Amino acid sequence: MTKKVSIGEQKAASLPFKKPKKPKKEEKLFQNFLKIVEQFIGGKSFSPATFSELVQKLQIPPKHTEIFEEVLSELVAQGIVRLSRGKYIAQKSQVEVITGVIHMHPRGFGFVRPDDPSTCDQDVFIPRPYTQNAVDGDKVEVTIDTLAFSEKGPEGKVVGIVERGRTHIAGIIKAVYPNGAVYAYVPLLGTSQQVAVQPLEGQPLHVGDRIIMEVIDWGDKRNEAVCRMSHYLGHISDPSCDIPAAIEEYELRADFPSKAVVEAKNFGKIVLKKDLVGREDLRDLECFTIDPDTAKDYDDALSLSQDAQGHFHLGVHIADVSHYVRPGSALDLEASRRGNSTYFPGFCLPMLPHELSSHLCSLRANVKRLTVSVHMHLDPEGNMLDYRISRSVIKSKKRMTYREAKQILDGQKKSRFKPTLQLMVELCYKLKQKRYERGSIEFAMPDLVVQVNERGVPLGLDTIVYDITHQLVEEFMLKANEVIATHLYQEGKNLPYRIHDVPAAENMRDFSLLASAFGFHLSEAPTPAELQKLFDEALDTPYGQYLATAYIRRMRLAIYSSENVGHYGLGLTHYCHFTSPIRRYIDLVIHRLLFGFEVELPYLERIASECSEQERLSAKAEGSVVLLKKYRLLQEIKQQDPYKQYEAVITRVKNFGFFFEVLDFMLEGFLHVSEIGNDYYVYEDSSLSLQGTRTGQAFTSGTKISVILKEIDFITLESQWHFVTSERTVKNSPQTKQKKKGENLIRRKKKLVGKNKPLKSRIKSRLRKRKK
Repeated sequence: MTKKVSIGEQKAASLPFKKPKKPKKEEKLFQNFLKIVEQFIGGKSFSPATFSELVQKLQIPPKHTEIFEEVLSELVAQGIVRLSRGKYIAQKSQVEVITGVIHMHPRGFGFVRPDDPSTCDQDVFIPRPYTQNAVDGDKVEVTIDTLAFSEKGPEGKVVGIVERGRTHIAGIIKAVYPNGAVYAYVPLLGTSQQVAVQPLEGQPLHVGDRIIMEVIDWGDKRNEAVCRMSHYLGHISDPSCDIPAAIEEYELRADFPSKAVVEAKNFGKIVLKKDLVGREDLRDLECFTIDPDTAKDYDDALSLSQDAQGHFHLGVHIADVSHYVRPGSALDLEASRRGNSTYFPGFCLPMLPHELSSHLCSLRANVKRLTVSVHMHLDPEGNMLDYRISRSVIKSKKRMTYREAKQILDGQKKSRFKPTLQLMVELCYKLKQKRYERGSIEFAMPDLVVQVNERGVPLGLDTIVYDITHQLVEEFMLKANEVIATHLYQEGKNLPYRIHDVPAAENMRDFSLLASAFGFHLSEAPTPAELQKLFDEALDTPYGQYLATAYIRRMRLAIYSSENVGHYGLGLTHYCHFTSPIRRYIDLVIHRLLFGFEVELPYLERIASECSEQERLSAKAEGSVVLLKKYRLLQEIKQQDPYKQYEAVITRVKNFGFFFEVLDFMLEGFLHVSEIGNDYYVYEDSSLSLQGTRTGQAFTSGTKISVILKEIDFITLESQWHFVTSERTVKNSPQTKQKKKGENLIRRKKKLVGKNKPLKSRIKSRLRKRKK
């Protein structure tokens, strides 16, 4: 049956739909809100926010939330904002939102590595005020301001935490109150975040206890974090807990799964006869290892000879870990999770079980070992003529330490290997020259090693000089890595490169300015030759170590990547890591690629990213323990000599004070402007210095000072120092002028006394008047 429709109804149906009109008062409020919100969202400081966040930021009264919701709907309809994952995002703003994992720096700022490199091909720098309580390893949402770019790269801020990177954190109890309240300091969260602790029943906590806690509430800038104690590690006064605590704090893998250990033990303790099938027999070749005193995992052995034409035949023989650790095995899975070995003072947390890392794979002297050999043929000038790669078996003739090799070269110790070592030095210098010519920079800086006993107590510091024995080993390893990377590239294989991108121009200008403050001249865009000259000169000064560190900090981080952008620091177009498969998983992957193992690009990208991340994590864990051991040693010295003075050099000057480095310990300290003398100091931008208004005394980068240790806070790992003296004052200061006049007068007196006796009394009189 057909329904009849009146003409009036037909006319009404043909008209467009109209919303019922708002009352005049509501309409005015709506328009006001629309204008305010549009201006707020269009502002430079706006970042994506949820409805409730916008209500809070704009302080919308509860009775007006319905109208506010209509305003947002209108802005979405007009295309001014868009709604994505519950957040309102400005369509025409200068920001974009990406997701990625944040890596925090101890000073409070962070870097976010984008999940999708196509959205941003660099890590995003997050200044300290904009980390939004994110902690290391969290997956976060970040806005990038396309109009802002700092010297550290594109700049952004965290607008949301998608997923926490961990459920447990390490802390040290800093306060226990009579009412039962317990608070901890958590290195991961820093000093500004209060952390309340819920202890385990029946286990009272004391100041200085190191514990692992389960996070209940992460808190924020206004609210304290809340954690429940999980288990006890030890007390901060016990040095034997330093390494176990670091392993837990940085979530490193301590114990090997039983399956991996069983696999390692099943290989036995000796190389079997069946393992030699198809291998090049180099057991009669003169080769040896050169490693640090404490090393137990010997990855590489060297051989070198020279023919009648003066050509060099260099052999780099690397432990064939890939023969034992097969893809998909329990050993392989665990090695990939660890990524690398981690080296603490007096202790190594290995990537592979000791059955392999310290025994069957380690190139120990006078036993058969399976290797991958790179045979390089070079002309008398060190130019590569030819190479070949083979799976081999060797028998190292000697396990040398760097010290021993240097003693042999210096004639302090007799050895039949001296002629070979001398030949290695000759080739090393030729390769170094080639490296300088292509723009590679070398830092021949000493390394400071903390020596500890079996209980972890620091005994002292050992300065390891980067002498010619270290240099020759490094040159030969660099050459082998370069050959392997080029070989795989020419074979058309995808591989994880070791890359080091070109530094930002702003960073180089910044370093040039810093170097000039220490008395070294550099152009704004220094050439590699200029930089090498600077470091060669700085080596003999107290500033050498700091300048090298400052330069490295301004470089982009060297990482692993399937995309080859070359290695800026080494001046190479193709470079990879091949020479340390016992302690680096990426090297093991390279070994597999050499002998027929095929992998897909996504796998390489994942492995490169994971190994880069684990390398960074291990470095942070190692650094934290080294710093704690140095402080323990300083505290021991203070107890014996409370007023011991330390030489230091100022490294950075700010308007509120200056940072300095204690030279003997390579340790950074800070002095506030109120602690450096009886004067009023003004910060001079032009000279980056603090100038005394009364005395004219100046403090700039490079000024030597003396300091006395005041105290160490072992919970927060912070130190306080007394200022003693400085070597540098402004030439024209009032005190300096007066001092020079007096000195000149005394010199004149000495010349005239004896020649003109009456003058002697006149000079004395003038001196007395000056003193008055």
